[in-house]
Amino acid sequence: MDIRPIHTGADYKATLKKMSTLMEMDPAAGTPEGDRLDILTTLVQAYEARHFPIGTPDPVEAIKLSGH
Repeated sequence: MDIRPIHTGADYKATLKKMSTLMEMDPAAGTPEGDRLDILTTLVQAYEARHFPIGTPDPVEAIKLSGH
């Protein structure tokens, strides 16, 4: 299994492409392909948390969006 950390935007895009291919295969959990997808998902989540953080919404805007 050739899995490496995601350091750059190019690494990120390549990993997303690999994940897409695996998702199309719909591997069962516990299979080599399923494990690979699980690991790649974890790496992507960590990369996105560092590079695309989701901030806390403005309280007033949150209330407006909730419909109250």
